[in-house]
Amino acid sequence: MSDVAYRNPAPTVDLIIELVDRAHRPIVLIERLNEPFGWALPGGFVDYGESVEAAAVREAAEETSLQVTLVEQFHVYSSPERDPRKHTLSIVFVANARGVPAAGDDAKHLQVFNPWEIPANLCFDHDQILRDYWQYRHYGLRPRLIS
Repeated sequence: MSDVAYRNPAPTVDLIIELVDRAHRPIVLIERLNEPFGWALPGGFVDYGESVEAAAVREAAEETSLQVTLVEQFHVYSSPERDPRKHTLSIVFVANARGVPAAGDDAKHLQVFNPWEIPANLCFDHDQILRDYWQYRHYGLRPRLIS
């Protein structure tokens, strides 16, 4: 038997939360309290024994105080460089919510953004995720599996 330690990417979830009770269905972004700093989609690590769907609902509540309805699993992002802390893979969900979000958990600040207002300093690969999402939302184009 080999002493080789097996390492696997850590599973995470990210949510594109559309506020369906507002014009243009703006989305919620959080400004991260911890490194890496910048704006990000709400999300986080999947706990042991937790489904990715349950993790997504939990993370949305913890970071935005919103009760979300998961609409669909959008795409999986797994580049080893997507998170500077360690290799992660993210299952991204599109979710709907109503109401007024409030920053919580590891969110320093929270803001609602229309598609034309997205900040430039996004963390991780969230710029790519949002580019893919806008293409999907406006033109029905899904992200390519292999680039």
